[in-house]
Amino acid sequence: MRLSLSVTGSALALLVALGSFASLQANAATPRHHHQQPQAATDDASASSPEQEEKQAADTPKLEPLGSKQDAIIAVINGQPLTQRDVDNRGRLFVLSTGLPLSEDIMQRLRPQIVRQLIDERLRTQEILSRHINVSPEQIADAIGNIEKRNGMEPNALRNKLSQDGVSLTTLIDQIRVQIGWMQVLRQELGAKSRMTSLEIAQRQEALSRQQGRPEYLISEIFVPVADPRHSENELKFTETIIQELRRGAPFSIVAAQFSQAQSALDGGSLGWVQEDSLDPEVVAMVRQMPEEAISNPIKVAGGYVIATVMGKRVIGHQPGTLLDARQAFLPFSVPLNPQAPTDQQRQMLEKAVRLTQTVHSCDELAAVNKQMGEVRPSNPGELQLERLNPQMQQILAGLPIGKPTRPLVSQEGIDILMVCGKKTKNFADRSPSEIADQLLNERVEQTARQLDRDLHRRAVIDMRTAAP
Repeated sequence: MRLSLSVTGSALALLVALGSFASLQANAATPRHHHQQPQAATDDASASSPEQEEKQAADTPKLEPLGSKQDAIIAVINGQPLTQRDVDNRGRLFVLSTGLPLSEDIMQRLRPQIVRQLIDERLRTQEILSRHINVSPEQIADAIGNIEKRNGMEPNALRNKLSQDGVSLTTLIDQIRVQIGWMQVLRQELGAKSRMTSLEIAQRQEALSRQQGRPEYLISEIFVPVADPRHSENELKFTETIIQELRRGAPFSIVAAQFSQAQSALDGGSLGWVQEDSLDPEVVAMVRQMPEEAISNPIKVAGGYVIATVMGKRVIGHQPGTLLDARQAFLPFSVPLNPQAPTDQQRQMLEKAVRLTQTVHSCDELAAVNKQMGEVRPSNPGELQLERLNPQMQQILAGLPIGKPTRPLVSQEGIDILMVCGKKTKNFADRSPSEIADQLLNERVEQTARQLDRDLHRRAVIDMRTAAP
């Protein structure tokens, strides 16, 4: 089982699950980006104490401890220790969230970057505390509850799943806490600069109008910083390892959220639509020749390496397309489907789905059915750009009359029925003032975050004790 643990959001990001409508697209079409906001749960303490979680992890027979001296101190950051246990737990969380096989070889290749990432998080945590910023248990619980809901899990199922795989829930809690708190730090740093003026927006609009006819790209990135440009062998080796796993199917957004050191990690690595003059020349040279959805080789830029993937290309000012307003009803299976031996419940669900396609005649009726079935997936998956869907899904929806349900779409998890409620054409290259303001803010946040990270490292006292085995 792969849990969808990722960070997303234009201003403040938490955790996204790539379930819901994206799960259907994974079977009938390839998903792009599907972001959801967190849902409430209890609090981080109610998820059981760190001691209980570590005891559960230790008692589980599924995984042996990774590394022998779990309490060995790897580094001391301004007096705060970083242990082998911390490193191994974060590695296990990454492996679990991406669905990669857990092996000592993978852990060995990931450890140096995990150590660096955890040192950065310790410094950020110390800065959060020094500013008296409080991340409430409710904020953390909201994120955890969202993961459970979007993965179709019962409350507390995530805690149990992590425990089965030898991962302490506190590992996830700590990561969420830093991400939320760090965004509050950046808001403080930006102050009034976080509000874009009408003049700044107008200037960017004018700049875009001058670039009409030139290419722009929908890009996601993973940035791996290099501490010493004279000795970048470890960072290059780590970058190559990540590229290998991405090409094997590890989700780009989740890997970016876990390991990218750019602020875009808070949006799963997504930079949105960007123009060539907003990118490093080395990145431009690479993306010009990359096919969509390919994973780049390591791109050497100032300060480190970039891994890029291009989700779309277009000409500035010209991108006509079709926007669909859709609804769905999902009929879940109690166990995963084996096509050669369907269960009685699965046969019953298929019969029910066939009847629904004959009796449901409106989007409201389909949404009501979905609610009756427990609303495992949202009735409204959000507006969909037809051209961004996989050819198979395009074929299903392109000619579908408004108000007519699709045939039952069967996956391992259940059966989906879709209905198009409305269609409209749109020039997707048009930028609204709010979209331009978001882009300007993201650029400003990225610049502020990198500067503050450099300042924290410059002032820090970091004592490296033992190399992670």
